[in-house]
Amino acid sequence: MSTSLTLDEIAGLLQRRGAAQYGREAVSQLDHALQCAHLAEQAGETPATVAAALLHDLGHLLAAERQQAPEPDDRRDDLHQYIALPFLRHLFDEAVLAPIRLHVDAKRYLCQAEPGYFDTLSPASVHSLALQGGAFNEQEARAFLHQPFAAEAVRLRRYDDLAKVAGQPTPELGHYLPVLAQAARQA
Repeated sequence: MSTSLTLDEIAGLLQRRGAAQYGREAVSQLDHALQCAHLAEQAGETPATVAAALLHDLGHLLAAERQQAPEPDDRRDDLHQYIALPFLRHLFDEAVLAPIRLHVDAKRYLCQAEPGYFDTLSPASVHSLALQGGAFNEQEARAFLHQPFAAEAVRLRRYDDLAKVAGQPTPELGHYLPVLAQAARQA
């Protein structure tokens, strides 16, 4: 696999690896991506944020592809928020890439900033949070908020948290391919 993906290769990867279970959640990787993108689209997000919602966990699929394994090892943090960036950088600008890169930090931020947020996390998200370094302290939370696209990453994180419903109807992947193309053209 090259270090750059075309839109067709992204679609192929989602179709090929997307049937794998999404970690310890009750949905597949593709179902999670589609639910996340659908929530972003329903909220009126820009094409860039919808694209980021669809692609935010692409790093998990790339890691599994590289390892020739059915699923990533969930006993360590695979840093999936960074893995996909080199593969996507030639297609998308920071409006797509930054929310992908920051969605894990957004969870860490929300755990510090919002009382009760941690209690809303799924058991799998609690597990991954521990692997990812836990909640931010106040200084880390302030630094997070000063980054470009932090607000988009927080919204993406909220969609991510809600996009774990078994059997939730969403548009098919083909519905989002023009959104990806539009976000790529705007880059």
